[in-house]
Amino acid sequence: MLIHPQIDPIALKLGPLAIHWYGLTYLAAFALFMFLGIRRLKHPPYATITGPGAWTRKDVEDILFLGVMGVVLGGRIGYCLFYKPAYYLAHPQEIFYVWQGGMSFHGGLLGVVCAEIWFAYSRKRSLFQVADFVAPCVPTGLMMGRIGNFINGELWGRVADPSLPWGMVFRGAGDAPRHPSQVYQMLMEGLLLFILLWLYARKERKPGQVAAAFLVLYGIFRFIAEYFREPDAHLGLLSMGLSMGQWLCVPMIVGGAGLWAWAQKQSARR
Repeated sequence: MLIHPQIDPIALKLGPLAIHWYGLTYLAAFALFMFLGIRRLKHPPYATITGPGAWTRKDVEDILFLGVMGVVLGGRIGYCLFYKPAYYLAHPQEIFYVWQGGMSFHGGLLGVVCAEIWFAYSRKRSLFQVADFVAPCVPTGLMMGRIGNFINGELWGRVADPSLPWGMVFRGAGDAPRHPSQVYQMLMEGLLLFILLWLYARKERKPGQVAAAFLVLYGIFRFIAEYFREPDAHLGLLSMGLSMGQWLCVPMIVGGAGLWAWAQKQSARR
């Protein structure tokens, strides 16, 4: 049985300014997106597009800026709507209290989709082309976010068998060993998803299929991880013994599979 190291959430103090590890993981996530986005420009079809529609480093910077806005706004609004709608309806001013925590991946994803729609519209580009560009650059950011969760000792897992070698006791979660579900998610939704998606996207695919693969694979990995993650205390397990996170993954998997099949069918028709 392991004990969570109880890392100080504040990485550095500069006078009254406190820099948190979680903030640093977000910065690392954005830096990785920029790094991978520049390399994505060398993949087909982006490397072969010329003229006014050619993709450049400036496009990556603009997508990143819009994506950051989508993640923050969508993640916060999604958390309020999906997880505590009654509470925030009664306390609407606390929607803006982002320093108290509370972000939803699925809400952040919807925020990113809105950002992609705006970028595609403003640049007169195909939405699928934009989504396919972004999708392989996202998992490393998710990985950094889960590292931040682990450092903070939050979003811990369900109670584990005492014989589990990596079972871990988290402060505030009692004395029983639990699954370090943040690590599971870091490895599945972050590292493994990145490897699979990056390899898949290196070759030119039908428009929309890379984004579809992201939806399906993330949905599956998150659905599995939720079996080891402690459900939200105020929600518990919902219908059919599934968590809110699992129910939110169902439309992702179904929608992603449908999008992939539709893209394949449209290509065959052309």
